[in-house]
This record gives sequence, structure tokens and C-alpha cells, in this order.
Amino acid sequence: MLHSSLFNDTVQLAIDDRLLVLNSAADPFVPVAAQRIPAGELVLAEDNIAALHNTQKILRSDRFKTFRARHVPFHEYTVYEPPATCNVALMNILYQPANAWMQHGLQLAAYALKPGGRLYVQGAKDRGILSLAKHMQILFGNVETLEISKGERVVCSFASPETKQGARSEDAINRVPTLFASGKIDEGTRMLLEALEVRVTDVALDMGCGAGFIGAYIARRATKGQVTMVDASLVAVDAARHLIEQEGLTNAQVLPGDGAQELIEQRFDLVVTNPPFHVGGIQTTEIAERFIREAAQELRPHGRFYLVANRFLKYEPTMRECFKIVEEVAGNRSFKVLKGMK
Repeated sequence: MLHSSLFNDTVQLAIDDRLLVLNSAADPFVPVAAQRIPAGELVLAEDNIAALHNTQKILRSDRFKTFRARHVPFHEYTVYEPPATCNVALMNILYQPANAWMQHGLQLAAYALKPGGRLYVQGAKDRGILSLAKHMQILFGNVETLEISKGERVVCSFASPETKQGARSEDAINRVPTLFASGKIDEGTRMLLEALEVRVTDVALDMGCGAGFIGAYIARRATKGQVTMVDASLVAVDAARHLIEQEGLTNAQVLPGDGAQELIEQRFDLVVTNPPFHVGGIQTTEIAERFIREAAQELRPHGRFYLVANRFLKYEPTMRECFKIVEEVAGNRSFKVLKGMK
């Protein structure tokens, strides 16, 4: 993936600044920024735990031994943190899944920045940076373009006592960024559920569970079994937990996790996934292919694996590497459901 260095050239930091990184922990500028504020603090308001863990690993290396860094879930920042405590905030819109997340990031910056504090936002025109700059003008009363290079630009706003501060606690929770398909069952998920065979005693795993619709569906049918649901998004984990609590499903649990990496000792009768195919705004098959390989390792003998994907994504070669039997059990012009068995 191509990473721009525009933050490196434009973000101004003092050695004791408190820097807020808005759901952009994967940005390569973050460790650079940490070196520039040796007497300050880095706050990672991050949703994606995979990106978070990678950055935390770097910040725990010897060159950052005395540096202070901590994590607050992106969607819960205003619940746990007081307002007007940060000198600088930055957000790269490449890492935001949708427009609602970008808007949420602006609100968090307005809430978190001290008067005189600066918000830096980097992004491309085709990702919505111009529209976001207009919202920054409305929210902060000012916006400036600092640099433009190769289709990317950095825009900056200054907080003032008149800046419209983001809402607190309950209001902020109501503004939690919307999930895939706006919290509704999308066409691909619906197709997967219609094709899915669930047995009453199944021990099942839902990788990349999103809002939890697939896992909850399985839990309702595997009444003598159990379901583990995992997702790298903390917003998704909270949404899925809320769903199983609402439905009173005592045979389901939801865990933050990047695929099955933290469940290596467990074995399952059934593994399902509707995997993401974008990372930081870039289309990729890497996540789904890793999920396929992990599923093959996690399944018990005669276990079943189901994957739903857009028709154009070619997962069949990886499926055939990992499973003895591979078949398409449902599909249309847009989506397909693949089933693998050992």
C-alpha cells in the first residue's frame, strides 16, 4: 500500500504536546510523531485492534521506552476523556470505513482540542477531503490547505473558545459510526444465511462478525452448541454484544480479535465469514484468504466452512488449497456463497 508522507512535512509538534490520533493508528507517521513529542503523550482513539496492536508493538520497542501512549476506543472517547485536553489531533481519511466515521472524527477533535489546538486531516479528493474541509470550516470557523501532492492534501483547522464542541457521553454514543450496510442485513449476508446448514450441537465460529447477525442466527439454531464471534472493530464487537444480549442468547460470546488468531487452541464444527475486502480504502483479498487458511486449521474433521463474497473476488484457488471439497452453494450475479469441507 502506498503511504504518503504529507503529515511528516506539515504537522507541527512541540516536545510536550498531547497528540490525539483519530482512528488512524496504521498511519506510518504515528511512530514519527511519537519521536517528536518525547515529553508529551500519544492518545490512540482507535477502532481497529489489528492496527492498534501493530502500532503498540512499535511503540513498545527500545527507542520508545519512556514514551507515554495509551488507547481509548474511537467510539467511546467522549465517555472516558475530559474535553479540551489535547494540543494536536490528526486523522487520515484513508483509514475511515465510511463518511460517518470521518464526521465522528471531526466531532471528537472539536471536543478534545484546547483553544489554539490544531486538527490535521489528510486525504485524497476522491475520498472526500474537499467535502470534509467544508465541514471543518463550519465546525471550527476556519480551515487551511497546507500541502497538495500527488492527489493527496493536508488541511488544518484551529480550535477556538467559540468552536462547537462535540457532544458528551450519551449524545456521543448515539453518534457511533454506522456499521456495514447501516446495521441492516445486506444482500450477501442474507444469501449466506439461506444457504447455511446449522446443526443443533454445532460449536461455531463467526470471523469478522460485524453487527452479529450471522452469529446470532447460528446461536438461535445451535441450541445445544455454542457460537464464538470475533471482529477487529470495537464498534462491531459492541454492536454484536448488544444484539445477543437483546435476544437473550446465552450460548454466544463476542470477542475482539483479528480472525481466529487468538483462538488457536479451539476447534469448531462450523466456521462462517462475510470478510471485508478493503484495508485503508484499498481493495484486497488478503484478509479473506487468511480467514480461509485459519478456518481450515480450526475446523474439526468433517467440519464445514462457509464464505460469502462478491462475485468478482477469486477466492476459489485458496479454498481448493485448504479444503478437499469446495462448492458454490448459492449465488447470483453479485454474490456467491462458497462451502469448503476437509
